[in-house]
Amino acid sequence: MSQQLPLISHLLELRNRLLRAIASVLLVFVCLVYWAKDIYHYMAVPLLQAMPESGTMIATDVGAPFFAPFKLTMVLSLFIAIPYVLYQIWAFVAPGLYKHEKRLVFPLLISSTLLFYLGIVFAYYVVFPVVFGFFANVAPEGVQVATDISSYLNFILKLFFAFGLAFEIPIAVVLLCWAGVTTPEDLKSKRPYIVVGAFVVGMLLTPPDILSQTMLAVPMLLLFEGGLLAARFYKPADDEDDSEEAEQP
Repeated sequence: MSQQLPLISHLLELRNRLLRAIASVLLVFVCLVYWAKDIYHYMAVPLLQAMPESGTMIATDVGAPFFAPFKLTMVLSLFIAIPYVLYQIWAFVAPGLYKHEKRLVFPLLISSTLLFYLGIVFAYYVVFPVVFGFFANVAPEGVQVATDISSYLNFILKLFFAFGLAFEIPIAVVLLCWAGVTTPEDLKSKRPYIVVGAFVVGMLLTPPDILSQTMLAVPMLLLFEGGLLAARFYKPADDEDDSEEAEQP
């Protein structure tokens, strides 16, 4: 077994990994910032298409026309750089993991990234058109729809994070079963409570309308069922430890 590095070496490596992760986000941001206005317009398309002909977007703050696209581009840079950021995390923790832990963690890092992206894509292409169309159609007669660009940005970022995190449910289920906290059979027996919990989470993470809450809760339940299926392919950590010890001469 290799000699353990002193604490200061671990801290230096952690610092280097963090600096590389931050540098990757900044590099992506520098490449995208020139198109910040175009990126914001692309994100605003679902709302603009749902608005009536008299509807428009407005800026109520003096600096909003600059800061809103700037903020969106920074968040988008973080999303794009996530695979490299996760790789830096993996490279830092991998030397201290057992073989069976590496077999679990690496696939989960890849799948969690893909699921997070899938949640964002689902929110943009499926949820946004429905939610914004609903909001535009329920506006009282005589009320002109005029959405502030900063408020809209905060709204869509909240939904992006909500759906991105919600799509991580299969990963959470697999980790809980692998850690021995629960079992697929135990989770199946608690399915009615999980259904209620999904709608409660949808209520807390989305705007206060039943439509967006349902559109978050239903995918969460489907992903939960997918997590149950995936968890059957992972043995609990204690069982893997025992099998590895049995293989040793």
